[in-house]
Amino acid sequence: MALDRIEKLIEKYFEAETTLAEEKELKAYFSSENVAPPLEQYKAIFGYTAQAKQEEFTAAVSLNSKKSNLVVWISVAASVVVLLSVGLFTFNHYNQPVNENYGTYDDPEVAFRETQKALEMISQSVNEGIGSMNYLSEYEQSKNIIFK
Repeated sequence: MALDRIEKLIEKYFEAETTLAEEKELKAYFSSENVAPPLEQYKAIFGYTAQAKQEEFTAAVSLNSKKSNLVVWISVAASVVVLLSVGLFTFNHYNQPVNENYGTYDDPEVAFRETQKALEMISQSVNEGIGSMNYLSEYEQSKNIIFK
């Protein structure tokens, strides 16, 4: 009778359906000396917890965490270098003379010619793009013929 109950409890244990009281019963059974021979294989599983409770950590832990002076000075020096480099970059960046030559022209005729050159360059680029679109329209017509 007890063997059947223990087998049912083991089955419930592996399906994660046991209560804490049932698990204590299993641990008590497997920590005793009279475990049935067919259930000997489970003794290691349930006997481990009793053994683990008895283990103690006995190694000494050193709580002295003094850093050497060299490490402290290296970290201070690195911080100073970073701050100096950021400061120098900022100083040089904001103290540069600003070039205010925005391409303005005093003579309206010169300004008109330069504007025409710029618009002609843009027109050439747009025309090249439109030429590429012709290939796409030919492709579209071919596709429509094939996939009707």
